[in-house]
Amino acid sequence: MTDSSLTPAGPAGGDQLIEDLRWRGLIQDSTDLDELREQFARGAVTFYVGFDPTAPSLHVGHLMQVLTARRLQRAGHRPLLLVGGATGQIGDPKEAGERVLNPPEVVAGWVDRIREQLSPFMSYTGANAATLVNNLDWTGEMSVVEFLRDVGKHFPVNRMLAREVVKARLDAGISFTEFSYQLLQANDFFELHRRHGCTVQFGGSDQWGNITAGVDYVRRRGAGPVQAFVTPLVTKADGTKFGKTEGGAVWLDPEMTSPYAFYQFWINADDRDVARYLRYFSFRSREEIEELEKATADRPAARIAQRALAEELTTLVHGEAETLQAVAASQALFGRGSLDELAPETLRAALSEAGLVQLTELAPVATLLKEAGLVASQNEARRAITEGGAYVNNERVSDVDAVVTPAALLHGRFLVLRRGKRTFAGVELVG
Repeated sequence: MTDSSLTPAGPAGGDQLIEDLRWRGLIQDSTDLDELREQFARGAVTFYVGFDPTAPSLHVGHLMQVLTARRLQRAGHRPLLLVGGATGQIGDPKEAGERVLNPPEVVAGWVDRIREQLSPFMSYTGANAATLVNNLDWTGEMSVVEFLRDVGKHFPVNRMLAREVVKARLDAGISFTEFSYQLLQANDFFELHRRHGCTVQFGGSDQWGNITAGVDYVRRRGAGPVQAFVTPLVTKADGTKFGKTEGGAVWLDPEMTSPYAFYQFWINADDRDVARYLRYFSFRSREEIEELEKATADRPAARIAQRALAEELTTLVHGEAETLQAVAASQALFGRGSLDELAPETLRAALSEAGLVQLTELAPVATLLKEAGLVASQNEARRAITEGGAYVNNERVSDVDAVVTPAALLHGRFLVLRRGKRTFAGVELVG
């Protein structure tokens, strides 16, 4: 992914940037909004946002921070993207209970993968070139005594105990390891301020306690002034968790979530949510977004806003070629395009989302419809064929005794079965 707009002529005005972030709903809390505005207005600001490697890939929930960093860079400011090789070995406390500690070598591998994954979103040339940093570089060389003397002495325990997640864990118990996480993250801000002149940190709202602890710690060390803000938690109107599907998390790694499934995640966004998602994630102008919001209100069935968002984000994350394949698959599977033009990887990913059954030999169409779960019985399958509602590779089947031949297989192994206009499944011949 390359984007010449990542290297603007100079810093955008503080008022302009802050107002855009506020209009998009990207500032939930800040340490001092007026001072933050002033910092951005004075010139290029070095800021940082952190990502802990708790899995081999980032997921769509991380896009809020990744794309906010991209916005700030496009406004002329300099990003430090921190991947926590140290904090990733510890884990921020969560209310559900103590985290399982991953082996250091596993975390190190995830650090490399996530750093590579972050790279395409930023520009690494010019006056505001992004820098990838790893907090293991300064944390790993500290002794226990140095950590306790230089960092720990600046943290009142009563304040640490007041943190909501810590209070929630006190009865069940919390290890000193997780309790000390806040100190590690706060020290990151100080080190980035000392090493790179970083004066702004941002993150998700769940990190507000850690982030403000870092601001306070920098001040206690006689440095600064520094500022911070947090973005809101992304929610869904139906009460389910953002970034989750029946198949699990929606990852940015194409091997973990296919580009087609990624595209479908945004296409399926609830009408009640899509306006917020456009403001959070899209780089379209305010006027364009408001037009898409109006289109959703006027013609919700057309899903114009969802398609615009899905195409923009799939292109940003996976590239234009994969987006074109995802769009083509969405159309072809419902009879509005050619199945022959789909790459086998895209076709398999799309069929897996709908329901893909693997068989070792071909069978009559009625049997295939039942095996694929499109009907409950052979009689129901035969009735669907008789009524003209059964399709194989978008061709209507009229013979209740029809048998699929090998020549019909797409890429030598796939069949697309459809009942009616919108219910489809797949068959993959294996062995």
